[in-house]
Amino acid sequence: MADMEHANAFGLESVAITRIKDGTREQADDVVAREVPLTLNVGGRELVTLQCSPGDLEDFVRGFLFSSGIVKDAAQVTTITLDQQRWSCDVGITGSDAGDLAFKRLYTSGCGRGALFYNPLDIMYRTPLVSGLRMKAAAISTLMREFLQRSEGFAATGGVHGAALATEEALVVFREDIGRHNAIDKAVGAVLAHGGTFDDKVLVSSGRTSSEVIFKARRCGIAIVASKSAPTDQAVKLARDMGITVIGFARGTRMNIYSVDERIL
Repeated sequence: MADMEHANAFGLESVAITRIKDGTREQADDVVAREVPLTLNVGGRELVTLQCSPGDLEDFVRGFLFSSGIVKDAAQVTTITLDQQRWSCDVGITGSDAGDLAFKRLYTSGCGRGALFYNPLDIMYRTPLVSGLRMKAAAISTLMREFLQRSEGFAATGGVHGAALATEEALVVFREDIGRHNAIDKAVGAVLAHGGTFDDKVLVSSGRTSSEVIFKARRCGIAIVASKSAPTDQAVKLARDMGITVIGFARGTRMNIYSVDERIL
């Protein structure tokens, strides 16, 4: 797959602040991340409103619909029409039960007000993921170093998360957002937009790995999830049930493997 470079589009805003340092008070300017409420409408009906960064929104919508299980195939998303004046998005999809899902949402622990959708078919994702993917621990460490160097939004504001999808050789796509789930959805959507698949990729994240991250990974068929931060107990339990490798505290040459450790060589 071709490298998916993109301009940093997480959105920045300059604000006037009062800074106190070593007992000295001064007026200064600071940079903060922008946050907008994006309302998704499917078939003329409001599905959900998500707080997010204002960039890479088509990737976000496509990835959210796919990783939430609302569509099972990226080709089901026929149109994405954004209105950035009203921060709304009209989505055309085929062969989905999104209408029934509109009132079956669970707001998650994610920053940026994450939301998951559920239906009886979700039980299929509890079955273990079968994957032949293996990666060297040294490759994970190299990917994390490259990942952290790409986190320009965090460097500028300290207020955004990053997510990437990578092969053993390099990052394929990198996205940032105020919400860690949103960043994941944007990365997933970017891969889908280019016709890519996930069976050979690892998900790299800056944020806490919680249960909803594992659900997203399972729906995409992602076998390895690596973060510089910690997982939750539910994430570890789900990952063990679902056959997903969870790596936490991937920093320098160190990392903790919480599930399916045989994938990491």
